[in-house]
Amino acid sequence: MVTIRTLATGDASRFKAIRVLAATTSPTSILPTRAEEERRSIDEISTRIECTPTQAVFGAFDGDALVGITGVRREALAQASHTATIWGVFVDPVQRGKGLARALLNAATSHASQGWNCAQLILCVNAENAPAKQLYLSMGFTTFGVEPRAMQVDGRFYDEEHMIKKLR
Repeated sequence: MVTIRTLATGDASRFKAIRVLAATTSPTSILPTRAEEERRSIDEISTRIECTPTQAVFGAFDGDALVGITGVRREALAQASHTATIWGVFVDPVQRGKGLARALLNAATSHASQGWNCAQLILCVNAENAPAKQLYLSMGFTTFGVEPRAMQVDGRFYDEEHMIKKLR
């Protein structure tokens, strides 16, 4: 049985491991390279995943194993605090197809909507990542722009689609 919960600082090693896995298996879906993820200290990661008034990171756990992640960050400035950004959506390739990304996104959406009273969510997705785009569209996100050449991996450029979901 997989459970979804917010990550705590004690999950830093597992978070680092899954981010390294993401950079290794899905390098066009994550900005840091494997080497950049591997260089991050556990202290830095602990700070990064700490739940704060403007950020929460969710994990999908199969027993003790962290098999999926996503983060949500609310804008701190008053005039932009109605918006939260979804980041770092990733599910271990052997765990895909079980609805974990949807469950993680639902947890992040609920947190932003109910916990922070946000009016909208935004995210970016590799324009060539059809499965991720289909998931986001099925959850009510719509594309509002494309950033050309947003990422370069192994000498090839990738565009990113910017998507929004209105919560109220």
